[in-house]
Amino acid sequence: NNVGVRLNIGTGTFAAQTTYSTGIGPVEAAAVDVNGDGKPDIIVANSNSNNIGVLLNTGNGTFAAQKTYLTGAGSGSVVAADVNGVGKLDII
Repeated sequence: NNVGVRLNIGTGTFAAQTTYSTGIGPVEAAAVDVNGDGKPDIIVANSNSNNIGVLLNTGNGTFAAQKTYLTGAGSGSVVAADVNGVGKLDII
């Protein structure tokens, strides 16, 4: 019940995985800048927890603990788009 990140070390190889706790049953994740700071954050659909988790990029190759948003039913996928046209990504 976590998501793993392996940072590219620039030689075609990746550093050891760092894992971050998510909800129960993560099924899909996306890396998008949800807070407009120019750094990709992680959004993850947690199917068995009935929520979407957002892990904000701290800017040094790590991510903050997830903040969750209830979905009401098992989340099967996650997409980010500017649905309402205000220049900020929404979560679908």
